[in-house]
Amino acid sequence: MRNFFLNSKKVAKDNDIVNDIDMSNIPKHIAIIMDGNGRWAKERKLPRALGHKAGVETIRNIVKACNNLGVHYLTLYAFSTENWKRPKEEVNSLMKLLVEYLKKEFEELNDNNVIINHIGDISKLPDVCQKELNDAYNNTKNNTGLVLNLALNYGGRDEIIKAFKDMYEDLQNRKLNKDSINSELIEKYLYTAGMPDPDIIIRPSGEQRLSNFLLWQCAYSEFWYSNINWPDFKKEDLIRAIYDYQKRERRFGDVK
Repeated sequence: MRNFFLNSKKVAKDNDIVNDIDMSNIPKHIAIIMDGNGRWAKERKLPRALGHKAGVETIRNIVKACNNLGVHYLTLYAFSTENWKRPKEEVNSLMKLLVEYLKKEFEELNDNNVIINHIGDISKLPDVCQKELNDAYNNTKNNTGLVLNLALNYGGRDEIIKAFKDMYEDLQNRKLNKDSINSELIEKYLYTAGMPDPDIIIRPSGEQRLSNFLLWQCAYSEFWYSNINWPDFKKEDLIRAIYDYQKRERRFGDVK
């Protein structure tokens, strides 16, 4: 009985937050480090692959919630440049899940005006993954709703190195001169060119680090951490993160 009352109070509190959220101040760009799939599986004595599978359902719910809230960009850290160090069986499982997700969710995402984009060096992914990602983008690029960025074989340092190499090549070909190099120019060479920097970066699972994610773009992002593992992350948790974001004063180095 006591647990019932405690749960009732939590539901009431979550509903209050939903009602109090300022719909005129929704973050334009939300980035999420989807962490805790393995911990979720371990707690239940399940294979890690089932943790990743449970995490896919969370992706579906959070994408839908962001789209309904009017978020413009949602970037999900799905597979890092360091994740290749994981056991081959787990990597293969993740690649299979990616293909399954794109095939299963494409129609609904497209019907809801979502652009399915990717950032990172996908040339290292299996051919079938590359095809599904490219097809998904080409078939949704003219949509006008939420841009869903799937960060795959992505690393913040690799992204900056690639940008510098591309800039150097353009300097050699005299498409640029060194006096034109500034932060705005560098941003044009990043995977996120043309997108606003993340307003908030969310990381569930209790870890409190960036893990090589959006290193350039996060300069003035707000951070929100939670002990909830990704498969247990709900729309209400997203709402709470946005609510906390709205209570913060963003000064971007200025004084108010």
